[in-house]
Amino acid sequence: MSVLEVRGLTKRYAGKAAVEDLTFSVHLGQIFGFLGPNGSGKTTTLGMIFGVIRPTSGEIALFGRTTREALASGRVGGTLEQPNLYPYLTGRENLKVVATIKGLDDRSVAPALEAAGLSVSADREVKTYSLGMKQRLALAGAMLGDPELLIFDEPTNGLDPEGMREIRELIAQLAESGRTILVSTHLLDEVEKICTHVAILRRGRLQRCGAVKEFTGPDCLFRLCSDNVIQLSAAVSQYEFARNVRVEGGALYLELVAGGPASLSRYLAGRGIYLEELSRQRRTLEQAFLAVTAEAGSEDSGEAT
Repeated sequence: MSVLEVRGLTKRYAGKAAVEDLTFSVHLGQIFGFLGPNGSGKTTTLGMIFGVIRPTSGEIALFGRTTREALASGRVGGTLEQPNLYPYLTGRENLKVVATIKGLDDRSVAPALEAAGLSVSADREVKTYSLGMKQRLALAGAMLGDPELLIFDEPTNGLDPEGMREIRELIAQLAESGRTILVSTHLLDEVEKICTHVAILRRGRLQRCGAVKEFTGPDCLFRLCSDNVIQLSAAVSQYEFARNVRVEGGALYLELVAGGPASLSRYLAGRGIYLEELSRQRRTLEQAFLAVTAEAGSEDSGEAT
């Protein structure tokens, strides 16, 4: 079942596209990572989904309804950019303010605090909270009313590793409770740890979208070592089935689109290059991301010329 449908979404400022012809879907039960460097159009897109930014063109459907209808029904909650908290109010009082804005009574506050792991700290002033606790309080505010879709913009931004772990665990718990979650971030490691699906943005354009396992597989990444990595790199770069060749830490990494490792080994032996190592590697999401954005950069250069 589709929870969010985005079709041809475009936003231009003074003729310049912040988001251009963006199309993707988020389905029931997914933890969907919206991934891209700062300035790639993630927050602008979320602003359009939340209805605070008007699209130049394109369509957005939430649960098959317009953004206004879905938000009014309480089926969508989330955070956009930095949380807006009142430092001299307690955590509980902050959530009561949010509940009032959402038209909810105070009985919704305690379950949200408990879900965010803040029940013990609920009656402390927010100015005494750590950054991680403030982020969890913001997520608790998004959970008020028990929405089916939660959208979080950079929820781990600025946190230390412990704070990141806490937010990651909270998101996983929310997903286990049956909610669908869209997480916007530039932190690839976080996406790989918690997300089931991912969309990669670059300069406002969608580069690739799919299940995380599709990015980290198939099993076609190889590590090669020889006594002369420069000579090895030059030879491999001319091999017709090699893609995304790079040297890292004294070894050479590449993807094989066909032919297999045995064919590559024979090709190199024919050029007098004998390998000390040829091993299959698991590709990380970071490596997949760099490969996708590198391809996009090459296309941009080609268009520029």
